[in-house]
Amino acid sequence: MDLSIVIPAYNEGAKIARDVKAAAEFLQDNNLQGEIIVVDDGSTDRTSEIARKVNVPASVKRNVIRQEQHRGKGYAVRTGISQTSGKYVMFADSGLCVPYSNAQLGLEMLKDGSCDIAHGSRKLSESDILRDQPWRRRVSSKFFKWLTKRFVQIPAELSDTQCGFKLYKGDVARKLYSQCISDGFMFDVEIILRAQKEGYRIKEFPIEWTCDLDSRLSLTRVSWPVFWELRVIKRALSDN
Repeated sequence: MDLSIVIPAYNEGAKIARDVKAAAEFLQDNNLQGEIIVVDDGSTDRTSEIARKVNVPASVKRNVIRQEQHRGKGYAVRTGISQTSGKYVMFADSGLCVPYSNAQLGLEMLKDGSCDIAHGSRKLSESDILRDQPWRRRVSSKFFKWLTKRFVQIPAELSDTQCGFKLYKGDVARKLYSQCISDGFMFDVEIILRAQKEGYRIKEFPIEWTCDLDSRLSLTRVSWPVFWELRVIKRALSDN
């Protein structure tokens, strides 16, 4: 298996069919033996049903995991990655904010040994932002970036920890996510910190990005849970 693609989804019935089709087309167009794993994180709509009915080529393995309880994006991504078997693993947010074709650059970086983990970044000068975030999200995003660098010492060279388009060497992904304790949105930060501790190399690559105005994340609404989750992560890593 060349590449495993994990798509976490919560009430994404209007988007998930396009996600699965685009992921399958990417695998087929690049002659990659691959699998698509959709993790429905306790949706109240028809997300998992729709994901199962999408037509995909026979060469593409499709697995839809339905969780009855809504646990959080971190739990969904962790669940999906635990089921992967690919030499390389990626997760991509629902909504096609980043075209799957952008993953080719991340894959090349992993294959040529440049890094162990490749992050798509909206903040690089080479990235093409087709529709930016509303100003409230930009302000909260800047505050979050400041908080993570000050509170948990995220490396300054990582410009975009929360971009939902990341690739890993398969064994690296499965090891890190098996250790991950974050169920919510802060799992990205925890994985970066655990990767640092293990000595894995992380590099960013530019992407094309279109803001999804229907995003499930609002840092202005969840600021206290975010801060609490960062404290839990920091304590857990310091105890190990």
